[in-house]
Amino acid sequence: MAEPAAEPANLRLLRRLVTLLLVVMILGLITLVGLIVIRFARPPAPALPAEITLPEGTKAEAVTQGRGWYAVVTADQRLLIFDTTGTLRQDIAVQTGPTLD
Repeated sequence: MAEPAAEPANLRLLRRLVTLLLVVMILGLITLVGLIVIRFARPPAPALPAEITLPEGTKAEAVTQGRGWYAVVTADQRLLIFDTTGTLRQDIAVQTGPTLD
């Protein structure tokens, strides 16, 4: 019976490189799946009331939220503080400095 031929060195190197590539791809896939799971496992943000009533003639520009309250910044530079039920608790006039227009 004939003895099997020895494997060339460059073929052995190629096989090792392909195996290394396979390991790196598997680790990358596991990392991506882990990051997606971590990203979407966060608890949802607290819900705002379905509807809020702003004072007549005001237009909302921004909203922020804290524990048990949320604030609406209006176009006429006021800060309206509401509780979680949607009841207006404070109306604060924001004093701004000169603009750099």
